Amino acid sequence: MRKLALFIAAVSSMGLSAAEPQLKNTGLYYRLFAPLTFYHNVASSQFNIISNDSDEVSQAIDQALMHVYLKRPELVKVTESEQEEAGSLRQDIIETPVMQEVEMVEQAAPMPETPEAAPVEVVIEKPNFWKYKGDANLQFMQNYVSDNWYKGGESNQAAVGSVTLEANYDNKSKWKWDNKLEMKLGFQTSPSDTVHKFKTNEDLIRYTGKVGLQAANRWYYTLQMLAYTQFYHGLKSNNTKVFSDFMSPFNLSVGLGMDYKVQALSNKLTGTINMSPLAVNYRYVDRADLAASFGVKTPDHSHSLTDFGSQITASLTWQVNDVLSWKTRIYGFSSYHRSEVEWENTFTLRVSKYISANLFLFPRFDDANNRDENLGYWQFKEYSSLGFSYNF
Repeated sequence: MRKLALFIAAVSSMGLSAAEPQLKNTGLYYRLFAPLTFYHNVASSQFNIISNDSDEVSQAIDQALMHVYLKRPELVKVTESEQEEAGSLRQDIIETPVMQEVEMVEQAAPMPETPEAAPVEVVIEKPNFWKYKGDANLQFMQNYVSDNWYKGGESNQAAVGSVTLEANYDNKSKWKWDNKLEMKLGFQTSPSDTVHKFKTNEDLIRYTGKVGLQAANRWYYTLQMLAYTQFYHGLKSNNTKVFSDFMSPFNLSVGLGMDYKVQALSNKLTGTINMSPLAVNYRYVDRADLAASFGVKTPDHSHSLTDFGSQITASLTWQVNDVLSWKTRIYGFSSYHRSEVEWENTFTLRVSKYISANLFLFPRFDDANNRDENLGYWQFKEYSSLGFSYNF
């Protein structure tokens, strides 16, 4: 633009104002708009006596450029030789004016109509706070039972089936409600028993329910209910006496206290620990002849006994690795008159997805039963098994 201004000033000083319309209507004067270049013909034309260019405007451009070469040489960027090395100019652009092709239409095409958005039905579903799970086992085993085991039984080879069902509610805010139903039933045959063809070696129906209100973090104010009995009557070899039966005994325990949710060892150890300083234990024995053996020793020979005291319950699972796990349950109740402690341990070695080996250890203390000469009030049960298992 500075060069154009100098050129216009030079042309004006020469009285060639008529060249201005031509500058607007032709593309021949590219030298005015290209980077300021030193053209050889501009300098050589100044030394010619007779001008070879009849175009007055071209002469004016040459004179203007020469004026710039002499007065402002620092504005010259390149020479004509350097420009030719970089590339030649397109002649079709220089000689032929560039015409803009414009297509005229009578009426613009209408904008496409956008269909209205269809109404969307929003369905809000109430979150489901219930979780269900369970497992089933059918095991074949050998077991050991002490002579004073409170439900009877005999050491032998046997089979046992078990089902555990859980339905737990947790609204992720304050309330939780846990429900667990355990059922076990097993039979054994004893070659030495001439009285009974089959006897039970494992017999349990147990329900555990807990309603908790969160106190802080993993602590809950909890009301716990524990109820258990058995399916079938318990027998001993070569003995016609029934040592236990359905609802003989039936135990119902209700405790008020605190519940702690266990999450340790990178969540490999999980479970709950319940401590109830206020607890009531109700024991009912339907068969009157068995009442005394289960601690129901009342003057009026009633079938039930109610004790007040405190209790502790712990249910933990430790997943040692991918194939080995340990489940343990501890239950303890103490009143002013008696104490009862149970510690169940199940070690499971998973052979495959549906086959596992179990080791079950169950020490038990109950001073309401008759005292044994060797073990005192302690009782012990053990069995190892191999069989089928399924989790759902």
